[in-house]
Amino acid sequence: MKFLGMKDNIIFATMRIQNFIDVIEEWAPTAYAEDFDNVGLIIGNPELECKGVLVTHDTLENVVEECIKKDFNLIVSFHPIIFSGLKKLTQSTYVERVVTKAIKNDICVYAIHTALDNHRFGVSHALAENLGLYDIEVLSPKEKTIRKLTTYAPKNEAPVLLEKLYEAGAGKIGNYKECSFISSGKGTFKGNENSNPNLGVKGEKTEVDEVQINLIFELHSQQKILHTLFETHPYEEVAYEVFSLENKNQTIGMGSLGELENEMDEDDFLNLVQNKLNIKMVRHSKKIGKKIKKVAVLGGSGSFAISSAIRSNADVFVTADLKYHDFFQAENKILLIDAGHYETEQFTKKLIHDNLIKKLPNFAIALSESITNPVNYSLKWQKKPQ
Repeated sequence: MKFLGMKDNIIFATMRIQNFIDVIEEWAPTAYAEDFDNVGLIIGNPELECKGVLVTHDTLENVVEECIKKDFNLIVSFHPIIFSGLKKLTQSTYVERVVTKAIKNDICVYAIHTALDNHRFGVSHALAENLGLYDIEVLSPKEKTIRKLTTYAPKNEAPVLLEKLYEAGAGKIGNYKECSFISSGKGTFKGNENSNPNLGVKGEKTEVDEVQINLIFELHSQQKILHTLFETHPYEEVAYEVFSLENKNQTIGMGSLGELENEMDEDDFLNLVQNKLNIKMVRHSKKIGKKIKKVAVLGGSGSFAISSAIRSNADVFVTADLKYHDFFQAENKILLIDAGHYETEQFTKKLIHDNLIKKLPNFAIALSESITNPVNYSLKWQKKPQ
């Protein structure tokens, strides 16, 4: 990183776009984004020098203009501007106009979306905190995000290999690190004429005192861990196995679950949601006279998690984009609240900004001033008297 000076109390420094992306993805790995999503660098050249970053909820034309005026060249957006394939760039839609304007002005656009939705302290956690919940945990853990590495090494070489694998991210389980299981045994091998063994002689059967090493790791660390294994292991050919586990990962997944400090009536909770989210109306299922204490939330479209909220024994589920038939799923077990897509995600932009500032305090990172919510509400309309 190279420092360029200071303006308006912001220290300006430079780095490549890719360097900035690496910082983002260390925080919210794209490995945990949903398959249907379009995350990562969507527009632009990652090798460009990054002049400044504008954080936004959506990438619209006025956001690109804002980026141009600030003389920045990277937009970090929560939602992706390109969600499905573009077949033309004729300026006939807002998506085509945004893409064209960004390309013309050498502005890169990065989308974080469901990589942050699945973060333990991501979109839903921010919503839960703003509703005053505590003891917050993941509502619907993401499956198949935990893997297991099994490898074999000479007994006297194992400690060094193990330390390097720990450093690469292996051996983490919940609040514990450097977790492994090691068992001893005999390893045998016989190299052919093309082999170059570090132990033994090619063409001759070799027997070595070995240990079997077993380590748990999270999906996003796999590439780094395997690279470390191959770089550190003393053998020419490394024997290893990677298994995908069915274990639930309680730190990665959609939605959040927490509790209010004090239970409250349904009407009081509905008022709380409207006050905390600064909205005038919400849609909800039938009130069932249940006291609200345990609360499930999911920022954005969350109908798929209604069953998870019910299984968790939540008294209420706050989310958005519920359809007519979704409300029937309440079945007098839970109060369902649709508080609006943007409204339940409104804390996300600041969450992204604050985390990037924390990681790069000496870089020019600004919050977009644009409110990109496309939905408007009108209360009961009365015709003015003539």
